[in-house]
Amino acid sequence: MTGWFDGRAGIVTGAAGGIGRATALAFARRGGAVIVTDLEACSEEGEHTVDLIRADGGTAEFVAGDVTSAKDQENLVDECVRRFGRLDFAHNNAGIEHAASLTDMEETDFDRVLAVNLKGVWLGMKYQLRHMLAAGSGAVVNTSSLAGLVSPPLLGAYVASKHAVLGLTKTAAVECAEAGIRVNAVCPASIRTPLMDVLTPDQLELWVGRMAIHRLGEPSEVAAAATWLCSDEATFVTGVALPVDGGATAK
Repeated sequence: MTGWFDGRAGIVTGAAGGIGRATALAFARRGGAVIVTDLEACSEEGEHTVDLIRADGGTAEFVAGDVTSAKDQENLVDECVRRFGRLDFAHNNAGIEHAASLTDMEETDFDRVLAVNLKGVWLGMKYQLRHMLAAGSGAVVNTSSLAGLVSPPLLGAYVASKHAVLGLTKTAAVECAEAGIRVNAVCPASIRTPLMDVLTPDQLELWVGRMAIHRLGEPSEVAAAATWLCSDEATFVTGVALPVDGGATAK
């Protein structure tokens, strides 16, 4: 495959599986060296992502971290620079869901979803962009969701967090454009990942039914969009919320 990221290095959060794993593999297949990160509790699966990359001829290292921790987020940037000498791209992908009505949702569940999905993206960009601004180049892609563009029922905290991710993405894009740094977001619809396990059959049908392509998407299809956004093929693209949604927003 074309070496979009030859000589470059970056970070993918939530990379122990799902979209994060697929994106880490896609960056590596395009020549990038990747810091694969996820929670310490997911280190075995994170190391498996690294093994898959290495078996494919790529370069990767696993670094455990919690995206809600400023210390851990700063350490990810430091480790990327220490191990690979640079930071050129980042995919802030880690996220969680919680299904409940607004009236039944517990405050602790609401806080946790926003901490991971929103604060985690902000903290990631805070330290990634500091380094990129100093270097004068770089690209970031954040994972929002179709739920960042529409508002399905019973996912209020998730919807709020993913809408807010788009606001952060646009703000970062505007703040960093003159420095040559691009920031975009992908908005996946129903993708075949463990996050789908929290949905009831009726909720799953609601999501799949929204799409013109009436099937679940694959993590690799989101990864293709995320890596393109970080590549030099997309040098005039910043501040966008790119639906990877099987035509859901077209219906």
